[in-house]
Amino acid sequence: MAKELSALENLVKHLAALPGFGRRSARRAALHLLLHKDTALTALINTLEAARESIVECPVCGNLDEQSPCSICANTKRPQDILCVVEGVSDIWAVERTQSYNGQYHVLGGVLSPLDGVSPADLRMDSLLMRINEGQFNEVILAMGATVNGQTTAHYLADEILALGRGVKISRLAHGVPVGGELDYLDEGTISTALKSRAAI
Repeated sequence: MAKELSALENLVKHLAALPGFGRRSARRAALHLLLHKDTALTALINTLEAARESIVECPVCGNLDEQSPCSICANTKRPQDILCVVEGVSDIWAVERTQSYNGQYHVLGGVLSPLDGVSPADLRMDSLLMRINEGQFNEVILAMGATVNGQTTAHYLADEILALGRGVKISRLAHGVPVGGELDYLDEGTISTALKSRAAI
């Protein structure tokens, strides 16, 4: 029978499971929270509970927001004829920080990865193709990371979009995105340059 973890060990375990955290940084964070229970820990608990209750996934684009549809999809002042397809929500945040793009988004929820068993059915591709087929988009930007899986996904999507026969211009991020790079780790200037110099596929 496995030994039950103590409250401290359990806290460290859950913190270490977060992206960007290792065991050492998780222990430091746990120590800080426990030494400041009445301030940091209580505030974090309240914030997490509020986030759990109020933040939802947008049924249109897949973004996270406190309203549904999200504030981007609900903003009628944003152009409705251009769509930027990204891997994850963090990529929306990365592009929005550049203030170089003002159109619509669609979150795939990842990229194709045969080795990891990720197929088109595991991503939000059907809803993307439906949006394009039923919408009035003139251009679709495939803003995948410059990884092998990212580029494979972009090529797959380009073929699927072309097969719709809607005459939509398909473009991708160009200069500025390094090979092996992912949007969430790039600075605003790099992403902005890549958006402005996107090239048709």
